[in-house]
Amino acid sequence: MKELKKEDINQEVFDLYDAYAHNKLERRDFIEKLSAYAVGGITVAALMSAMMPNYRDTRTIATGDSRLASEYITYDSPKGGGKIKGLLSIPQGTTGKVPGVVVVHENRGLNPYIEDVGRRTAVDGFISLAPDALTPLGGYPGNDDEGRAMQSKRDRNEMLEDFIAAYEYLKNHPNCTGEVGVVGFCFGGWIANMMAVRIPDLGAAVPYYGGQPTTEEAAQIKAPLMLQYAGLDERVNAGWPAYEEVLKENGVEYQAFIYPDTNHGFHNNTTPRYDEAAAALSWERTIGFFKAHLQG
Repeated sequence: MKELKKEDINQEVFDLYDAYAHNKLERRDFIEKLSAYAVGGITVAALMSAMMPNYRDTRTIATGDSRLASEYITYDSPKGGGKIKGLLSIPQGTTGKVPGVVVVHENRGLNPYIEDVGRRTAVDGFISLAPDALTPLGGYPGNDDEGRAMQSKRDRNEMLEDFIAAYEYLKNHPNCTGEVGVVGFCFGGWIANMMAVRIPDLGAAVPYYGGQPTTEEAAQIKAPLMLQYAGLDERVNAGWPAYEEVLKENGVEYQAFIYPDTNHGFHNNTTPRYDEAAAALSWERTIGFFKAHLQG
């Protein structure tokens, strides 16, 4: 089977995958529509293989990295799913307490990519907690297709409570200064926005290509925001102008970046939507933002 590179894939295929990944297109219909792009020696199977995440070769921080201590824990989410599993990562070699960051997964549970982001966050000097909102259903099942199906069975506001509880867990952790921020991707971007709505004392929020709160909800935000958007992500970006208007009206401190010619999911280095330059720059900005607002 021919191994496809990012430049071999038509933009419309990325758009189809976005619809499929957000449960707007059934797998059968996704495969059927892909057949229109199976030309010039490119097969549907090759397209499918290229679009699916590669977790084997993309981990950036080894599980046994000496710069951090990482373990699965459970914490209480009484207003959400009860007992929630999460990956807790604590930087090593630091003296005293450090700030915390909640790392929120996409719409498929705590997969290897998000675990890796949690470890990266710890290497950058923060206690991170990456919860698995699929815990009440048995946890991330080992593949994203099943994970998406499972997550669609949970109420998103109940899941929001799980991540608010993660904030409380980190805030009260003995190694944490009590200053806690959040970074989230896709579904997690919406969660990050909503944590800013719900938590007056949230230290900072960085939503990546996340759905926006309503006008009434956005008016409640006090936390500083850094909003990361993909230039080609028309679906999510459509809500940004109205959101920005409310932030301006209420004097909320925010920065917004739109990365040209990038797709929704550009930070995720396991799929061809990944854009190395945008991912690196956005993460550098994210960590700088957290250092400015959580370490001050």
